Amino acid sequence: MSQPREQRLPGSHNRQHSSDGVRQSSGNQGVGRTGDLEIKCGPLIRYTRMSTASDNTRLWHGSVLVVMNSGSGTPGLRLSCVGRIGGDGISENTMSNGLDGQITDGSEGGSYASVKSTTNVPAKKLFEDVQMVFWRFDLEIPLQENEAHWGYDLPGAHYGSGSVSNDLISRDFYVPSKHQSMRIMFNSCNGFSVGTDVDAWAGLTLWNDVLRIHKRKPFHVMIGGGDQLYNDHIRVDGPLREWAEEKSPHQRRIHPFDEQLRQGCDDYFFNNYVNWFMTEPFATANGQIPQVNIWDDHDIIDGFGSYTDHFMRTPVFVGIGHIAFKYYMLFQHHTPPPVASNILSAPRITNHGTGLDSMRDGYNAYVMPETEIDPSWILGNSPGPYLTQKSRNIYTQLGKRIAFLGVDARTERTRHKVNYDETYDLIFDRLNLELGRTPGEIKHLIILLGVPIAYPRLVWLENIFRSPIVGLIRFFNKRFGIANSLFNKFDGEVDLLDDLDDHYTAQTHKRERNLFLHRLQGLMQQHSVRITILGGDVHLAAAGRLYSEPDLKIPTIQDHRYMVNVISSAITNKPPPQAIANMIARRNKIHHLDKETDETLLDLFNKDPGDSTKTAKYNRCAMPSRNFAIITESTNPHRALVANGGDNKNAFLPSNTTTATATGKSGRSALHAGEEAAGTDHPAASGVDESGIFAELGDGGGLDITYRVEINANRDRDGRTEGYGFTSEWMLFSCFLVHLGTSSEWR
Repeated sequence: MSQPREQRLPGSHNRQHSSDGVRQSSGNQGVGRTGDLEIKCGPLIRYTRMSTASDNTRLWHGSVLVVMNSGSGTPGLRLSCVGRIGGDGISENTMSNGLDGQITDGSEGGSYASVKSTTNVPAKKLFEDVQMVFWRFDLEIPLQENEAHWGYDLPGAHYGSGSVSNDLISRDFYVPSKHQSMRIMFNSCNGFSVGTDVDAWAGLTLWNDVLRIHKRKPFHVMIGGGDQLYNDHIRVDGPLREWAEEKSPHQRRIHPFDEQLRQGCDDYFFNNYVNWFMTEPFATANGQIPQVNIWDDHDIIDGFGSYTDHFMRTPVFVGIGHIAFKYYMLFQHHTPPPVASNILSAPRITNHGTGLDSMRDGYNAYVMPETEIDPSWILGNSPGPYLTQKSRNIYTQLGKRIAFLGVDARTERTRHKVNYDETYDLIFDRLNLELGRTPGEIKHLIILLGVPIAYPRLVWLENIFRSPIVGLIRFFNKRFGIANSLFNKFDGEVDLLDDLDDHYTAQTHKRERNLFLHRLQGLMQQHSVRITILGGDVHLAAAGRLYSEPDLKIPTIQDHRYMVNVISSAITNKPPPQAIANMIARRNKIHHLDKETDETLLDLFNKDPGDSTKTAKYNRCAMPSRNFAIITESTNPHRALVANGGDNKNAFLPSNTTTATATGKSGRSALHAGEEAAGTDHPAASGVDESGIFAELGDGGGLDITYRVEINANRDRDGRTEGYGFTSEWMLFSCFLVHLGTSSEWR
């Protein structure tokens, strides 16, 4: 395995297997030399949670993951505080090939890392089979009065023989001060769909812009909204090709997921993760910006969970789902996979005490027992319908005043249900518990979903795809091969139908969506916390909002119905055609969640990026260009108390505007002063400068939302972007009761 490189094609392989599917080793019989520390993938850094130590020190928890050849030596990691940002603390230093300072075991600060000297962090073996071993280093870092710059290196570790340098592998990252909320980068759809001309789209170039901004003003966390890589090529140039090309739907349904196919698919997923996560500039970001991820369908295979029930239960689809879960847990969560997800098709005897699985053909794997569940997990009570695993939702705190919920909307998904009712109860029980611990401290709750929830309806398109005329076309397709491109290769349904069924706004999910949103409104009112929802999947940028119907004349600062849906995708995959984005804009009507809640997209894009032409003149709400989002806390007190639907004579205006109508009557224009001048002229547009709009004096709460939109994908290999911004209002505890509707809405 060579060191990180510029570009690897999706689905390319270097972990070899023979034609009969039996694992064959590459290189030195697949086993590293004793003591050799050759890295196949990594380092990858992850953030998990915050806690308070026994001496009341506030701690940042995370981990670093490396993957090496099986049989290699045990690696080590050295962790050191490089410097503090601002204040009169340690001066900022430049990290070179190593970390200077005395080596300690961290005893100065109890069980956590020492700020004053270098700390040795032991490795934990998560998983090992005949070819690779996953090592994790757990990091516990004390928060300080100032933002801190930390570094780590891996003594003796190196990349493969193709490396151009044997320099010490070292990385750095940043943690907020004990008084800060985190500076967040959000992305989704980090890969290419089948059939995309990868060279034409210049690969992972937007990560160049992520790193440029990170260098100017560092991110504390990188949130992945699903599809961190695309595994869809497994059916094109991988082991599922023969199965996918089987013309008989019946034969595809009964095809066994035997040991040969299981091994081939396991090899494919492992290689795809290694190749993609080690491709620059994404590889550099992986080691420098701590990640928090949830998964979506392409982390498994396109549409997983949204096909017909009888197809989802086929041996092949169940098999690849479990292999995907195994590597999702390892690569994206640095967590040993539950034993059941490792061995699928063959009987086995499991020794849970050692984590050793023994298969009938002698294939052995070590899996570290998950004896303690990390407190950041919210585990479902029951396994998913197609995966024998419980959903893994995430609750954590992103610094001082921002909480985070990542909803696992894939493990329990079916065509008719996103999550079990009992899982929603578990999620809201946890949110009420956490928000009730320190009332008033958390100002903002960020919720991560795989797909948008405040988005134009496409029910008319669903109806067309389910109409009798499409059934007639399907008949001719089966008999004569007519309109092959219209139907997918799995269950024979219209190819776009699984994408539509994934949406919360789909007919099948409407009731579930509405109940979820009503419960969120109740949570906001009860805890006086503002909620912002993140979503990806649709390969364009937009900003949905839900808000109280204007005739109610509720100021946004007191509006428990005001929620922003930050829709940011794709950071790598190609955007939809201009016509699709313009159609979305045409469908951007004012929808009604109920008689008291309206929703629509914000007119955010006052111009196309650079001098490009990407949208029609009437389209100011749906941008078909690759993008990522930045979310930071506002800093200065400029507050608009004007009611949505009222006049603006008492509004406090943001410093960059001369007027602030903030009437919201059209639903697409500004609802409050923070949305005024949304777009390239807004002070939040850069993603580096702070807008100073709407923060409580000295106590934060409002969020600056930035979209960095690619200007020209085909000619600019550096991934240059233009910024668009607005500010989401924080939530002021109301001194009077606003109308909530019937109490049954909140149960």
